[in-house]
Amino acid sequence: MIIDVHCHVWPDHIAPRVLASRPASLDPVFDGTVAGLLKTMDAAGVQRAAGLGIANAARTVHRTNEFIGSIDRDRLIPFGTVHPDLPVEENLRSLADNGIRGVKLHPLFQELSLADPRVIDIAHGLAEAGVVVITHAGAGGDAAANERGAPRNVMVLHRAVPGLRLIACHYGGYHRLDEAEAEVLGSPVVLETSWPPRLADLEPDRLRAIIRRHGADRMVFGSDWPMADPGAEIATIRSLGLDAAEEGAILGGTLERLLSGPATAASASR
Repeated sequence: MIIDVHCHVWPDHIAPRVLASRPASLDPVFDGTVAGLLKTMDAAGVQRAAGLGIANAARTVHRTNEFIGSIDRDRLIPFGTVHPDLPVEENLRSLADNGIRGVKLHPLFQELSLADPRVIDIAHGLAEAGVVVITHAGAGGDAAANERGAPRNVMVLHRAVPGLRLIACHYGGYHRLDEAEAEVLGSPVVLETSWPPRLADLEPDRLRAIIRRHGADRMVFGSDWPMADPGAEIATIRSLGLDAAEEGAILGGTLERLLSGPATAASASR
């Protein structure tokens, strides 16, 4: 089974506005709607995908989680949102009320630092509730955003809450891959494979080395839909010459284990 852990979705009336504000270097290639995602999944041979919701402000957390909690769960896995401007208990209640067991953090759009004590407090609550967390990691467009999502701050969060099932997007450091290799590779943090707009922009030898050093059992496939094409990203992973076990783990096996296992699953081997 192929599972895409990194797909942003918005209500039909909101998606065009959100995508119109994206950086020119990341022009969307799909429409950002749930129907659009399901159509893309069919074309790419993706059986399941995580639908991610992000509240840029505390006031939109509850309605974002209501929307994400309403998506088709036969094929989509709802990943909701939290915000450090809300109390921990209110964040957790919003997730529980909507039956959500995954969360997306975004240091760029939410203007939160992964090292913020408030974020760490929320992470403790998420870990205790068995919620899986996926976070943007790496560059964010300006110096402040770059700092908030820096690879070293991924590790601050992990070390503060070692029981958190934590997935770091973009190999732990979008456009900061040297730092991610130094800071995050070889750690228990699970790494996600997207590199928009094209994973093929990275050198195949470097990708193979990263996968072999970190371990395919701690790597998950993500496309960053609608900014990238899952079909093309899957083809790039398959072109790397990985063995069947490695490829199977990345394209779905690792995430299945992470979503179903205990809170310590990501660190059990280290």
